[in-house]
Amino acid sequence: MFDVAVIGAGVVGASIARELSKYNLSTVVLEKGVEVCQATTKANSAIIHGGYDAVDGTLKAKLNVKGNEMYEDLCNELDVHFKRIGSLVVAFSEEEMETVKDLYDRGINNKVKGLEILNKEQIKEIEPNISDEVIGALRCKSAGIVCPFNLTVALMENAIVNGVKLNTESEVTNISKDEYFNIETKKGNIQAKYVINAAGLYADKINEMIGGDEYYIISRKGEYRVLDKSEGSIVNHVLFQCPTKKGKGVLVTPTVHGNVLLGPTAEEVKDPEDVSITKSGLSFLTKNAKKSIPSIDLSKTITSFSGVRATPNTKDFMIFASSKAKGFINVGGIESPGLSAAPAIAEYVIDILKEEGLNFEAKADFNPYRKKDKPFSNMNNEERKEAIKKDIRHSKIICRCETTTEAEIIDAIHRPAGARTVDGVKRRVRPGMGRCQGGFCGPRVVEILARELNLDMEDVLKDYENSKMILGKVKESRGEKIEI
Repeated sequence: MFDVAVIGAGVVGASIARELSKYNLSTVVLEKGVEVCQATTKANSAIIHGGYDAVDGTLKAKLNVKGNEMYEDLCNELDVHFKRIGSLVVAFSEEEMETVKDLYDRGINNKVKGLEILNKEQIKEIEPNISDEVIGALRCKSAGIVCPFNLTVALMENAIVNGVKLNTESEVTNISKDEYFNIETKKGNIQAKYVINAAGLYADKINEMIGGDEYYIISRKGEYRVLDKSEGSIVNHVLFQCPTKKGKGVLVTPTVHGNVLLGPTAEEVKDPEDVSITKSGLSFLTKNAKKSIPSIDLSKTITSFSGVRATPNTKDFMIFASSKAKGFINVGGIESPGLSAAPAIAEYVIDILKEEGLNFEAKADFNPYRKKDKPFSNMNNEERKEAIKKDIRHSKIICRCETTTEAEIIDAIHRPAGARTVDGVKRRVRPGMGRCQGGFCGPRVVEILARELNLDMEDVLKDYENSKMILGKVKESRGEKIEI
């Protein structure tokens, strides 16, 4: 029996789990994936929005602004790289300038910090590569960028260190309630006094299990391009185009690791698992990215990806205590700016749980800190020599593009909520994130995972369940006898 069961281990579920770990409560996180951060959280724009876009008076607006203000302290505690680089919403016509002015007024109403409207000359001074067609922009100095993978992993690691249990490959198939909630999963049943539904794209389906029908989720796919680090200096801020009904427009942004990200598209899809890449989507990104920065070199694209976001039909976050089953808390429809709002959402959920009757007693020994060694790629020569003295496995560079060592990969596997897949390793310590996209290091990562997890190499997964990296030996597949 647990006090609280959290369904979903994306950034919102992980934030809630970490917040619950501050109290003397027994908490379990149920994640249907092989590990954390396998859905929307792993495939978004990685932006901490200022909060000027959300309609004033909505939960989105309130929690975006509050969450933004929490990021420095949160990332310092969890040793996660966060950069407050600011954003620009650029206008190319007088009509779009009216939108910019509306966003400024909305941001002032939402109490967003660091807003100002810039003219063409001011924009060119801080973004010299921007299109000559630009006439003005809204600048938001409080916007920033973060790595959503590392943040989610860090949140879950810290939650586990403070007593939270993580059950992966535990897709919820049914929920019933008598005195307590009985949660049926693919790995057995769990009982809990309270349930937090942070199931992302499936939050409406989880809500339906207890009779809820207050909202439904629209699956909206967004495709992205990632450019090589050689293009990293072409943009200094998060560059947005004026928003449309479908979203905030195509952006061009630096990443915390020095790449450039372009995207997303916005296409409604029937299948929430549809993460396909389309020729039309990539063409759309190319056309619109060049509208902002004509000189951007799209031949420097090193990979493309897509993610599906959970858009609620209500147009606002659906965070509330269910009237159908006392103790069931919905945290659904968390689309953009969900990453920005996540820490504030966690605190908001705690307040709802208190109203629902859960008793909170702060832990005297709560440890808010999660520390990692400095990445080998960021060390100077003296630091690298010291690292190798402490662990000789740092002398083995597995990923040449990102300078990731064997020691770092092994650490990523054996940390709390450690990596269980090739992509899980990739998201934590970046082998396969560089120009060759795993062409050199991929087989070595498979070998290390198999060795450290005591698996046959044929059982190592790329990312999801059944996504095997190795299907067999070539000669065996041809029916030839192998001599050893």
